[in-house]
Amino acid sequence: MAQRCGMTAHTLRYYERVGLIQPVGRANNGHRRYSDEDEAWLNFLHCMRATNMPIREMQRYAALRESGEASSLERRRILEEHRTVIAEQINALEKAHNLLNHKIENYRAIEERLGVRKPAEYSAERVAELVTAM
Repeated sequence: MAQRCGMTAHTLRYYERVGLIQPVGRANNGHRRYSDEDEAWLNFLHCMRATNMPIREMQRYAALRESGEASSLERRRILEEHRTVIAEQINALEKAHNLLNHKIENYRAIEERLGVRKPAEYSAERVAELVTAM
């Protein structure tokens, strides 16, 4: 299950220990038996963690989830706040990406002006010589 949800078994056990997931039933051979609902919840947790939602906030959300629909307003607020954080992260990443593209293009222009050849234009022997010289 851990692999299917993009996490390690250690993370899965940790999530169980800190109350993000409820204890799961076991088969006769002792293996945990996860339902489709468990898998969907684990995928959600993985997504929230991958977007840097703090564990404490995930725990808060998980506790509210256990109380059912009565907590929908608060759960929605948590997700809206996290969506705002993600939007800010995306904006920062887009700015960094644009800056990197600009710098790379500047270096390409300099290299072209100086007549620096592309690595593909060098023979394998010449590349080995250049690497050795570094």
